[in-house]
Amino acid sequence: MGRPSDYTEDMAIEICARLASGESLVRMCKADDMPSVSTVYRWIQAHEEFRDNYTRAREDQADTLADEILDIANTPVVGVKTKTNEKGEVETTEGDMIEHRRLQVDARKWIAAKLKPKKYGDKQEIEHSGNVSVIATAHDENL
Repeated sequence: MGRPSDYTEDMAIEICARLASGESLVRMCKADDMPSVSTVYRWIQAHEEFRDNYTRAREDQADTLADEILDIANTPVVGVKTKTNEKGEVETTEGDMIEHRRLQVDARKWIAAKLKPKKYGDKQEIEHSGNVSVIATAHDENL
């Protein structure tokens, strides 16, 4: 049995639920019992209800990713680093994998900002101070 390619409401619901819970579409579609990514994109174009639900699921995914940021930031992860020095000796150190956690947080922040920019995007304000001068000139003799 091959990958599903015919649209079903049950499959559409599963895809949207998994997206909203934070799973990536690419990872989800690697499973043999799931449609390919290109099939999902084709369904988005062909089925208005799925397109609307998919859009909402992506927005919900941004909220899920924002929640995950707190968990990642608040949960130290102990890892082991090894490196070989100039003498050929292997040195190991154990400690919090802060660089890895920072990467996880930054990736989630970036994606959340793209999926839901009004809530998670960088707010940009343009403030003007000073004067604005407007000079009207007439080139038409009838004015």
